[in-house]
Amino acid sequence: MGQRLSDVSAPARTARPEEGISREELALAARNHGLPLEALRYDVTPPGLHYVLTHYDIPATDDRTWTLTVDGRVRHPLTLDLAELRARPAVTRRVTLECAGNGRALLSPRPVSQPWLTDAVGTADWTGVPLRDLLAEAGAAEDAVDVVFTGADHGVERGVEQDYRRALPLEVALGEEDDVLVAHGMNGAPLPPQHGHPLRLIVPGWYGMAHVKWLRAVTVSGTPFTGFQQAVAYRLRREAGDEGEAVTRIAPRALLLPPGFPDFMSRARVVRPGPVELEGRAWSGRAPVTAVEVTTDDGATWRPAELEPPPAGSAHRWAWRRWRLSWSAEPGRHLLGARATDARGNRQPDRPPWNRGGFANNEVHRHVVHCLPAP
Repeated sequence: MGQRLSDVSAPARTARPEEGISREELALAARNHGLPLEALRYDVTPPGLHYVLTHYDIPATDDRTWTLTVDGRVRHPLTLDLAELRARPAVTRRVTLECAGNGRALLSPRPVSQPWLTDAVGTADWTGVPLRDLLAEAGAAEDAVDVVFTGADHGVERGVEQDYRRALPLEVALGEEDDVLVAHGMNGAPLPPQHGHPLRLIVPGWYGMAHVKWLRAVTVSGTPFTGFQQAVAYRLRREAGDEGEAVTRIAPRALLLPPGFPDFMSRARVVRPGPVELEGRAWSGRAPVTAVEVTTDDGATWRPAELEPPPAGSAHRWAWRRWRLSWSAEPGRHLLGARATDARGNRQPDRPPWNRGGFANNEVHRHVVHCLPAP
């Protein structure tokens, strides 16, 4: 009897009570990686420290033959090679990216997938061509609804063989102030292979699933896109049969740059008594961050942190912001955490609603800090 795709591609599930991380999840965690939290000190994340999530394989690419097509419901279809794209006027945007599954491994029951804790994030300077310019040149038809983006990565997921594809509503794809980019550069250099070389989409404010890597086609559609990554994956569902709500913009989050020095296995922190300068980063894809609060007693009390001024202009408006607070550490065990609030009143919860995919879990993360007795 012949094999079927469903024989090699398991359905989605949640972990059984007391079930540990599986060998398959460990393999995913080895292929993908998060930001070491001490790298929160960088305004711009070095590419090798920026989080990486690759659904299938990093595809082989060749700059000499790579093209991007813009077609579908357009009046003037385009086929552009890399030289043409790189010769066009480019803009650079500093954008914080976060995986939609960030925090998944902290949920109970745990959805079985890439086991992220809180470190699936990074901020880079992305350089490329505004998508709205390409769509204007191609001339989207009046009945255009969605814009579909196809990457070169190919695989099978839950029994469905597919290229990685996502879509944006036309009004989002057109963007504001040239924000949505077909990017060919990261931090002043060509995109590295793991970050989508030679082309990727950058959609500021949206979770990482929207930022299609190894981009090879932009297709304007007159009907809503119902591909797997749109209609099946990346939905907020409590029950398997629910239609669910689409995962879109990043929920507010603040992370603490771990103070002191760590224990190798537990990552618990060690500090000395006295003043300890706490700092970290905060971001939201829904509205600018307006406040960060810090607890040093597991949420019994919260103190406002000093938030750096918002960036001037629009080039950095989608980037995280630094915050600081001075803490007088006393001997003992402490649980530290930080939470962000944005301009629309969205604030990090202690525990957000559970969902089967483990998406958008922006719960307040606690750090165990041991303050040693004075010598």
